[in-house]
Amino acid sequence: MVSDIKQVPESPVGKTGTADGTPGSTAPDSAGVQQVTPAPSESPDASPEQRESLPERPAKDARSFSWLLSRTRIWTRRGLILVLRVSRLVSLGVRQIRPGLRWVWRSLLRRWRRSLEFRTVLTTLLLAVTSFAIVGAYLSNQIANNLFQERLAQAESESRFNVKQVQDTFDGAQVTDQSSVITLVYDTLTAVEGRGSVIQRRYVFEAAPEQTKPRNRWVESRASDQLTVRVIPPELRKAVQSGGKQQFWASTQFPVGNEDRPGIAVGNMVTFNGTAYELYLIYDLNTAQQTLDEIQNVLWAGGAALVIMIGAIAWYVTRNVVSPVSHAAVVSEKLAAGQLQERMVVKGEDEVARLGASFNHMAASLQEQITQLATLSQMQQRFVSDVSHELRTPLTTVRMAAEVLFDARDDFDPMNKRSAELLYHQVERFQSLLSDLLEISRFDAGAATLDAEPQDIFQVITHVMEGAAPVAAEYGSDVRLNARQKSIIVEMDSRRIERILRNLLLNALEHGEGKPIHISVAANNDAVAVSVRDHGIGMTQTEAARVFDRFWRADPARARTTGGSGLGLSIAAEDTKLHNGWLQAWGRKGAGSNFRLTLPLRQGGTIVKSPLQLEPADIEFPGSASERQMLVLDPESGSTLPRPQAVDGKPVPGDGGAGENS
Repeated sequence: MVSDIKQVPESPVGKTGTADGTPGSTAPDSAGVQQVTPAPSESPDASPEQRESLPERPAKDARSFSWLLSRTRIWTRRGLILVLRVSRLVSLGVRQIRPGLRWVWRSLLRRWRRSLEFRTVLTTLLLAVTSFAIVGAYLSNQIANNLFQERLAQAESESRFNVKQVQDTFDGAQVTDQSSVITLVYDTLTAVEGRGSVIQRRYVFEAAPEQTKPRNRWVESRASDQLTVRVIPPELRKAVQSGGKQQFWASTQFPVGNEDRPGIAVGNMVTFNGTAYELYLIYDLNTAQQTLDEIQNVLWAGGAALVIMIGAIAWYVTRNVVSPVSHAAVVSEKLAAGQLQERMVVKGEDEVARLGASFNHMAASLQEQITQLATLSQMQQRFVSDVSHELRTPLTTVRMAAEVLFDARDDFDPMNKRSAELLYHQVERFQSLLSDLLEISRFDAGAATLDAEPQDIFQVITHVMEGAAPVAAEYGSDVRLNARQKSIIVEMDSRRIERILRNLLLNALEHGEGKPIHISVAANNDAVAVSVRDHGIGMTQTEAARVFDRFWRADPARARTTGGSGLGLSIAAEDTKLHNGWLQAWGRKGAGSNFRLTLPLRQGGTIVKSPLQLEPADIEFPGSASERQMLVLDPESGSTLPRPQAVDGKPVPGDGGAGENS
C-alpha cells in the first residue's frame, strides 16, 4: 500500500489548443483519434478587393495593442492609488484602536488581580474550552478514521470484484476491428462505473508506458466524467506499474463540476490483446466528508453550549461563595477606617453564615476593647495634663525657695550646704520633667502645631553646638560638623528642630565615652538629612528599635549624668512626625551609634530617599575631599571654629588634634 497523498488536480483542459478555434486546436473523434483543426487562412476564392484589404489588419492590431497598453497603465496607476489609500485608512484605524485595546487589556489585568470571582470564572472557562477542544479533536479524528477505514475496505473489496470482471471480459473477447474494440472497452468500463442516478465509482483507463510488446493502438486511454490520469498520484502509478497483479490504493482529489472532492483511488493492472493497461477505480468520499462535517458541527455547537453552561454555573457558584467574602472585605476596610459600628449581614446557617457571625462577634469585641483603650488613654492623657498643670504652681514656689537656699549655701554648714545644692539641682530636673510631660500631653491631645518658616539649617546646628559646648568640655569630646554644602534652606519649625538636635547631641556626648562626635549634613532635591554619630558604648538592634519609647532606658542601672527626663527622644520623634520626616537609629555594641534625622525641604513634601545612609561608613561624607567643610567644637575653649578639612586632597598642617582627624 502507498501512503495517503492529497494532490490538487490540474485543469483537465488540454495543452494543445483552446475551444475558440484558435490555430493548432485539437479534438478527438469518435474513434479516439485526435484530429487537428486547421487555422483559418485566406480563401483561394477571395476577391481582389478582399485581398487588398488584408494588409490593413496589422495596423489595426497595432492600434488596438497600444490602446490596451495605455488602459492597462491607467488601471494599474488607479489600483496603486487605491491600495495606498486603503493602507493609510488601515494604519489610521490601527492607531485609533490601539489605545482602546491597551485600555481594555489593562482593565482585564486589573480585574484579574482584584476580582476573585472574575479570575475563577475565567479560569474555569479556559480549562473547559481546552478540555472540550482536546476531547473534540480526539473524537473527530476517531470518527474520521473509522469512516475512512470503512469506506476503504468497501472500495478494496469492490475493486477486486470489478477488476476480475473486466479481466474476464477482455480475456473472452473475440474482436478484431477498431470499432468493435472501442465499443467493447467502452461498454466494459461503463459497466464498472455503475452508472445510475448516482455514479458509484469513476475510472481512469491508461495504457502502461514503455511496453516492449507490440500493442493495439486503437485504445490508448479512457476516463469517466472528463477525468484525466493527472488525478492519480504519481506514487500510486509507480506502485501499480511495478506491482504486477497486486492492488494498491491512495487518497486523492478529483474535480466534480466546480469543486474538488476527496476520494480513494484503487489501482490494478489488466491486459487486453497483449497490451497492459492501468485501471484505476476512484471512489467518492464526499458523502463521508459531509457526514464528518455534520458531526463536527454538532460537536462544536454542543461544546459551545456546554462552555456557556459551565461558565454560567461557575459564575453562579462563585458569586454565592465570593459575595460574602467581598462583603467581609468591605466591612473590614470600614472597621480599619474607624467605623466600628459596621457589621456583616448574616443569612442562613451554613459555613458562610457562621463565618459572618464570627466576624461580627470579633468586630464587636474589637469595638469594645478599642473603646476601653481609647477611654483609658484619654483618662491617662487627662491625668498627665491635669497633674502637670497642678504641679506648676507648687513647683514654682519650691523652686523659688530652693534658689534662695542655693544662693545662701555659703552661710550653711557643710551638710546643709550639700543639701541645698542637691535640692536645687533636683528641682531643676523636676521642672524639666514637668515641661516634657506638658509637651507630651500636647502631642497626645493633638494640640501641637507647626510654626514653619524657611531657615538655614546650619544656623540651627551651630546654635545647638554652641549650647552643648559646656557638656562637650565636661566629657572631653570634640564635636565635628561635616557637610558639602555651605547653606541649606529648609521650611521647618526651628524651635522643634533645635530641640531634636540638642537631644541627639546630648545623648551622643553622654554615651560617647569622650570620643569624637560627628555631625553630618547632606541634601538632595527633596530632603535634607542630619546624622549624629558617636563612637561610645553603642546599642543592639533591639535597643535601637525601642530607643524612642517613653521612659525607656537600655541600662536602667546607669545613672543620668546630664539630668535627662527619659522623654527627650520620644518628644524628638513626635516633633519629627509633625514635619513629616524620619528619625531613625542605628547601633552596634562597642562601635557606637548613629541617629539620622531626615526632613523634607518644603513643608508638606514627601521623602523618597535620605541623602545620608543610616549605617555609617566611619566616616565617609558626601563630596570630594577638597569640597568638604568642617566645623570643630573645641572641647578646651568651648568655641566653634570653621576649618577646611583638606586642600587639594592633603591635610592642612598646624590644625592640631581634632582639626587633623576626620
